[in-house]
This record gives sequence, structure tokens and C-alpha cells, in this order.
Amino acid sequence: MSRDLVIIVARASDGTIGHGGQLPWHLPADLRQFKALTMGKAMIMGRKTFDSLPGLLPGRRHVVLTRDAAWQRPGVETATTPEAALALAGDDVAVIGGAEVIALFEPIATRYELTEVEGDYAGDTRLPAPGTQWREIAREPHAGFAFVSFERMPS
Repeated sequence: MSRDLVIIVARASDGTIGHGGQLPWHLPADLRQFKALTMGKAMIMGRKTFDSLPGLLPGRRHVVLTRDAAWQRPGVETATTPEAALALAGDDVAVIGGAEVIALFEPIATRYELTEVEGDYAGDTRLPAPGTQWREIAREPHAGFAFVSFERMPS
């Protein structure tokens, strides 16, 4: 079976994805979309992204990629390399942040699920827009944001 590795992120028009370890906006529809896209999957994330969560998210595995080999939390699997994180995660994987972790996995991701948030936001974490290697395959517009799905272009 081939691996389905999907990047899931919300990004403002100016590239902002976070501020002070939190989302700089509150979009209940985005939170519902995130839950639907990650349920039953292993989620790979960085330690700061894990720390920003309200706790363990039910119905999902938490794989934290960290440089600190001693870092541990109950209910969390840890890895110190992208390869180790993938080995723990298996075949159905969601990469959920932060920006450095997304950049590590973007070259091998198969899909990109983006919430495009309209406007510019004060933030300390930014992410570039999906590049030309991605083809938009679906767009669901809403007031102030859109859910956009991409697939990797054939090489």
C-alpha cells in the first residue's frame, strides 16, 4: 500500500499560520474541517504545535517530531527524524505543522488541504503558499475563507 501523506494547514493571505503558539483567528468551520480530515490518522507535528493543542485530540495518533530526544508526553509518540516519524505514523498520515515540519514533509506529500484565510494577520510563523508542484482540484468558498484541496502535479 502506498502512503497517503497530506499537509493540513490554515494560512492567511500574508502567509501567517500562527502567532504566539496559537491561530490568530477563530474559524469554527475550519476546526470542524480539521477534525474531519485528521480523524483516524496519525498526525505528525512539531513540539510547539503539540503544545498549542488543547490536549490529546481523540481518535487520532499524535507523533511529535522534536530535536529533544528526552521529550515525552503521555499518549504521544516521539521521533527525532522525519524518517522515524514516518515509520511510527504508517500509511495514512496528516502533517499539521508547524512551518518547519511542513517544509520537511512537503517534498513527499501527496495532497495539500489548505484553509485560505482572507486578510493579513499579526503573526510570528509564516508559510509560503503551495508552489507550482501543486494543482488545485477543489475549492469551497465561505465568507472570509476557503477550503482548497491540491494534489501533487506529475513530475
